[in-house]
Amino acid sequence: MTQQSVRLGVDIGGTFTDVVIEVGAASFSTKVLTTYIAPENAIIDGMQQVCAKAGIDPSQINQIIHGTTLATNALIERRGAKTALITTQGFRDVIEMRTESRFEQYDLNLTLPEPLLPRQMRYTVPGRMDASGTELIPLTRAYIEPVVEKIAAAGYDSIAVGLIHSYLNDTHERLVGEVLADMMPDAMVSLSSEVSPQMREYERFNTVVANAYIKPLMKSYLGRLEGRLRGEGVTCNIFLMHSGGGIISIENAAEFPVRLVESGPAGGAVFAANIAARYGLDKVLSFDMGGTTAKICLIKNQTPKTSRVFEVARTYRFKKGSGMPISIPVIDMVEIGAGGGSLAQVDAMRQIRVGPESAGSEPGPACYGRGGAKPAVTDADLVLGKLDPTNFAGGTMTLNTEASAKALSDVLGDPLDMDAPTAAFGLAEVVDENMANAARVHAVENGEDLSEYTMIAFGGAAPLHAGRLCEKLGVARVLVPQGAGVGSAIGFLRAPFSFEANRSVYMTLADFQPDKIKTLLTDLQAEATGFVRNCDATSPILSEFKVYMRYSGQGWEIPITLTQDQAMNPDAATFEARFVEDYVKLFGRAVDGMDIEITVWSVNATTPPETVPRVPEDAGSSAAMSHATRDLFDPALGKFVPASITLRDDMDVGATATGPAIITEDETTIIVPSSRHATRQPDGCIDMRIKP
Repeated sequence: MTQQSVRLGVDIGGTFTDVVIEVGAASFSTKVLTTYIAPENAIIDGMQQVCAKAGIDPSQINQIIHGTTLATNALIERRGAKTALITTQGFRDVIEMRTESRFEQYDLNLTLPEPLLPRQMRYTVPGRMDASGTELIPLTRAYIEPVVEKIAAAGYDSIAVGLIHSYLNDTHERLVGEVLADMMPDAMVSLSSEVSPQMREYERFNTVVANAYIKPLMKSYLGRLEGRLRGEGVTCNIFLMHSGGGIISIENAAEFPVRLVESGPAGGAVFAANIAARYGLDKVLSFDMGGTTAKICLIKNQTPKTSRVFEVARTYRFKKGSGMPISIPVIDMVEIGAGGGSLAQVDAMRQIRVGPESAGSEPGPACYGRGGAKPAVTDADLVLGKLDPTNFAGGTMTLNTEASAKALSDVLGDPLDMDAPTAAFGLAEVVDENMANAARVHAVENGEDLSEYTMIAFGGAAPLHAGRLCEKLGVARVLVPQGAGVGSAIGFLRAPFSFEANRSVYMTLADFQPDKIKTLLTDLQAEATGFVRNCDATSPILSEFKVYMRYSGQGWEIPITLTQDQAMNPDAATFEARFVEDYVKLFGRAVDGMDIEITVWSVNATTPPETVPRVPEDAGSSAAMSHATRDLFDPALGKFVPASITLRDDMDVGATATGPAIITEDETTIIVPSSRHATRQPDGCIDMRIKP
């Protein structure tokens, strides 16, 4: 008899930890408050709850896939290990000097973010490689050992090694690693040639420093988690979601924890791409709003857009360039401090500002009754009638409406001379406009028109705000999937095993070297495939080839996708044609007479995506049964209106709730504005569209 598949997906967020278990075709989920001191406690609690719902023992679980914000939070909050950087003489201050780019050109008092490591924690060694990887100045153990002696005496737990041009020739970095292993065997070591073998030393040095900074923390956490799960009788393999939208082994995750920095949001994008495939949608706006942040991602042809550099810990209200660049494969999304726990205040200009500071789960919004005194987005949603105070998180929590109203009045209402509902309206409009503006900018940067897109909304708070967001963006349709409140955790269970290997090797089309290219891509393919085989020994593995190209003299590249044949039989004319085609799509025209350069080569090895059957869509054949009504504030009308309340589980296929309406479930609530109506589709999705 074949053993039944039992898979567990776990997403640790800033406020809630989401847990989903799939037993065959059946799915059960729960949300528990994140336990910051020991995050594994919330996982064990959630696992026990879903196992009880499914009627199984934890020992029957045969696969666990986990994503977490712990790595991101450690970087933002600067609570990583005591870390040192060893770099090339003359490059000690690279991570502090940053680049010439200013994220606020006209701010004369611009304050640049502090580097992750202060100057006294950065050490140098002689030795030098040139831009072609040729050794200019030798490096020997005699030069390295005195530096390591100083580092050992200072008591560092983790060491990052980032030498100039090591992405082309890693001989010096490996020698430094060998000396560290001999003289400091208990310290953790990260080499930039392994973590991020790419050009641009500022991004590469930051990436290896970040990896070293969080490595002891993540290794300890993953070890504790594995131990706790074994104590519960769980003996299956544990995998981690990485930022690029795939799954890696717990061993690889512990070695390269910087790849986990966007693991939770990546799971959400994979979830949205899976829904897009079900409905045959080629243009989708993924909207994931949880307790701490909101994430927006463009998905074309059922594939999330990816990037190889992104920023964490932005200090100027999430302005591009004001954070720490991390050079790893990542799903490209915009993330803003707009979650259910995001706190509001009145600034010096008497304007309402929301986020990025969040109440998290401790103490949480004022309505949680845990000591929070500042109003959060959840407090505004409660006062505006979007939430049922007696049935929050499936009835596991009771919300205090009076506490929300008091916090809104004290912090916003009194300074601005308005009552609590008006303050709540102002707060909600500010946060919705922040998200709408972020989506507009992201679309413009990618040359897209959002009116052609369908929104897929998930996360605990997204269905509360999706309808209003669509009104602001001119988006006609939004899908709220079943399990939307735990969407990222479900996305983990839909993700393939994958790993992207990349390397910087500079080449121009005028000096095109087919044999060198074929060897390089073959080596990268073998490296990426090896990581995937470490997770899955039997499935077929597909390879996706990508090169990053630009015109000579340009500062940044664009990604160009190649077929297997184009990659393994490289031809300069084909490379040029593919580059010009994509360049014209982005910028409207090609540049004649300019040579073209290739800077980065990439191969992503992945197991095949699961086959997704198309959903036979229902246009709406009956009216949904309403259980009650309550007053709901409709911002487009600027007033409270009576809204029908419908239980999502009671909606049959084709049942339609006409706005204003509230559709409730255990993990979230869907708000249907007066301008929309919502129909339940055969797969459980709520399909919200403009009223005819």
